[in-house]
Amino acid sequence: MKPPLDPILIHLGPNFGIHWYGVLIVSGVMLGAVYAAWRARQDGANPDHVWNGLIAAIILGIIGARLYHVFSNPEGGMVGWDYYRQHPAEILYIWHGGLGIYGAVVGGILGVLLYAWRAGLRPLQWLDYGAPGLALGQFIGRWGNFINQELYGPPTNSSWGLIIAPEYRIVPYNDLATYPPDTLFHPTFLYESLWCLLLFIVLAVIAQKLKDRLLGGDIVLGYVIGYPLGRFFIEYFRPDAWMIGPLAAAQL
Repeated sequence: MKPPLDPILIHLGPNFGIHWYGVLIVSGVMLGAVYAAWRARQDGANPDHVWNGLIAAIILGIIGARLYHVFSNPEGGMVGWDYYRQHPAEILYIWHGGLGIYGAVVGGILGVLLYAWRAGLRPLQWLDYGAPGLALGQFIGRWGNFINQELYGPPTNSSWGLIIAPEYRIVPYNDLATYPPDTLFHPTFLYESLWCLLLFIVLAVIAQKLKDRLLGGDIVLGYVIGYPLGRFFIEYFRPDAWMIGPLAAAQL
């Protein structure tokens, strides 16, 4: 299995274009918001608050995602704090890539809390509306990693393994003598994408079927427990993980 597409969907110049990764991220965010607005409407709440609050969630989510990436120290020669402290201006070069999902989640939650406070809403209620949609968005967005040939794991003999072009490989897998061009790698992005899809389905069903029994914050708590639980095991298939001692930062 290998990406069938150029990472750039539309070339607008020699150094600029519309990337599939960005399109998929935006698509995931919008579909997640559509779900949240639908849940709000089902619950008798004003769905306009979803779209109004989405602005703050996106802005703070991007800031959080970038900061998480900047201050990380990933393995395999990937760019992190050791690089940015020597090139501080490039912290702003978000179009070069580099976003961390945990930073995005924290920033997005802060955005929702800020909007709820300003609008006089119950924050846990609106976080509950958005939590399944967040998992849905992650399910879609991870396919951008597939097209970019990133977020792959160690070599595998499984039939669903990925072929990664040499120019996209991290150390030590860029050694073609040891890892020839036809080497297959674990599709770590796929494992996380499917976990997020399962999490979305479970949370959405619970929110719909058990809504009369749930307390405010139960659904977002389910996300806070469910996503890291899956991520804990998926991190073992990430050779580029930011390690803190024997564990990846995302496992702590």
